[in-house]
Amino acid sequence: MEFALFYYLCIITYIKQIIMKHILLAACAVAILSGCGSQGKQAAPTGNPFLSEYTTPFQVPPFDQIKMEHYKPAFLQGMEEQQKEIDAIVNNPEPATFQNTIAALDQSGALLRKVSTVFYGLKSANTNDEMDALSRELSPLQSKHSDDIALNEKLFARIKAVYENPGDLDKEQKKLLEETYKDFVRGGANLDAESQKKLRELNSEISMLQLTFGQNMQKETNAFQLIVDKEEDLAGLPQNLIASAAETAKEAGMEGKWIFTLHNPSVMPFLQYADNRDLREKIFKGYINRGNNGNEYDNKEVVRKLLKARLEKAKLMGYENYASFALEERMAKTPDAVYKLLDQIWTPTLSKAKEELADINAEIKKDGKPSQPKVGTGVIMQTEPRKPNSTWMKIRYVLI
Repeated sequence: MEFALFYYLCIITYIKQIIMKHILLAACAVAILSGCGSQGKQAAPTGNPFLSEYTTPFQVPPFDQIKMEHYKPAFLQGMEEQQKEIDAIVNNPEPATFQNTIAALDQSGALLRKVSTVFYGLKSANTNDEMDALSRELSPLQSKHSDDIALNEKLFARIKAVYENPGDLDKEQKKLLEETYKDFVRGGANLDAESQKKLRELNSEISMLQLTFGQNMQKETNAFQLIVDKEEDLAGLPQNLIASAAETAKEAGMEGKWIFTLHNPSVMPFLQYADNRDLREKIFKGYINRGNNGNEYDNKEVVRKLLKARLEKAKLMGYENYASFALEERMAKTPDAVYKLLDQIWTPTLSKAKEELADINAEIKKDGKPSQPKVGTGVIMQTEPRKPNSTWMKIRYVLI
């Protein structure tokens, strides 16, 4: 049963790799486009790039001009500007309408979105200690800013007035109105003052815990190194992966060796191709135990606190548990629907996993290996041209 679950997790990982490949290709395309507009104007070489209009081709952020010191002032100004926009909506003497309330709210916060898109996009792909520190500094500020909007009594009164008397709206406007009203209700707008105060505390705590969890995972990922000093231990690995590991070792002052890491471009092909079972076991266990090593980056207590805070928030909002609260806006809608789907796919999933386990055992026997597959060992070996009524994905036994 556990083997089947791990196999399908590996399939998901493979799909994510494909998606990331397309994202990287798109990013390269953007970079090429931004670099080939020599006829177009470029953003001003001085000052904060976020505080003026991008004049680059296609308004691509001028990454070459953005510096670390630009982010915080842009975030602070962005939150200040959006609050002024919210105040203008709230203090509008005209009766609430779709345009002066819903559309105005939707269009507010342009600067904040502008800097957030760049900062959090880069942070997710190529962060550093400075960005991590700034994100921790910003977390409570952004949580308060979001709650100041979501729990603004006068703002919600105007939204509710439009929701109850929408007038003649097209399909897109109706959808925006419904989602805006729903977001405010789910954000606590209908709670009493004491409950809203508690919600603010929980939102701030949850925001910081989620950030801490992610940063701990990142630190654990970056800290792990599988150092190989014998060329025979590289058997089975593709040449480009070997070359990359050699370069990593050279940069770490260990020229002549090879370093493999827990970053997906390193760990996934290592698990996929390496012949050395002991090394596969070592890197696999390093991968699955990130945040579970009893050190300063251990996430067990973070998870415990996060679960407690999320449950408390869900009950404050009138839900039995956090899953019910979160799933309400997802396709499944309810936890029962999720379990129903899992129950439906479990039997055919288990049957297929057993069939593939037989294939794995056959591969082991063919190679003259005496060992048996263990839990958590299946990864994608290769893809072959699709054939009618045949399994497209093949499995390589990666025994640990």
